[in-house]
Formats: sequence, C-alpha cells, structure tokens
Amino acid sequence: MGEHTTTKFPQEILDEFAGVGVDLEKLFSAGALGQRMGLKVLEAAPERVVGTLPVEGNTQPYGLLHGGASAVLAETLGSVGAMLHGGPAKLAVGVDLNCTHHRGLRAGVVTGVATPVHRGRTTATYEVVVSDEEGRRVCTARLTCLLRDA
Repeated sequence: MGEHTTTKFPQEILDEFAGVGVDLEKLFSAGALGQRMGLKVLEAAPERVVGTLPVEGNTQPYGLLHGGASAVLAETLGSVGAMLHGGPAKLAVGVDLNCTHHRGLRAGVVTGVATPVHRGRTTATYEVVVSDEEGRRVCTARLTCLLRDA
C-alpha cells in the first residue's frame, strides 16, 4: 500500500476476519508493486474501496500518467472489494480488466473509487473511477474477479 498507512475497514469486516490469522493491511494491498508505485488503500469495504496513487514516478515517456499505473490502481481496488465481498473463505482472482483513459496528467495524485456492479457467489465485478485532484475523471475501469475457495 505504498508507505505504511492504515486502511479504514468497517467494524463488521474486522470482526469477520478476526481470529482467522489474516493481516488485513498486508492482504488487502497491491503488495510490492503497489509499494514501489506509492499506492495507498485508504478505505476498504465490499461496497466501496478508495485509494490513491501519485502521478510522479508513474509516468510514461511523454511525462503523462502511465495507463498501466491507472490499471494497477483499478485492479488493486477492485480486487480488494472482491476479496472483502468473498470473505475469508474465498480468494479473488482477476479474470478481466478493461480501462478507458479519458485525460492525461503530468502531476498530482489520482484517487480511485471502486464500487460493485455485481457481487455473486462465484464472481464479483467492480467499476473503478480514477479522478484527478480537481475531481475530473482520468480513467474508467471495470474488473471482474473469480471467487475461488481459499
């Protein structure tokens, strides 16, 4: 999740995962890739996951935010939502990600918000809207995860 930060989880999620021996902060993050990119998951619940990513250090050769960086943010946030929806007995595995890039950015921080489109027993689909600091949409993504038994 980038530098150490505390993700805000609803109490029912903390209760559900208590006693399972799971480090929520570690499990629901982008791992080493997210750490290198400075990705932070700020709040996480099955209904809404919010995270940020700096533009600096995540640009392509033209100096614009790399589309792959937006995809990493989207896949991370959607996966966290799917994992929380599935609960401790399920693993979320991304099977489809698509991203539409609406505008380029050279500086600042983008914020992604993942909300569910579908939450079933075997799949979960999240829409992720990535916006700049002025609230303008930078990218719209959709992630579908397969929910497998842990």
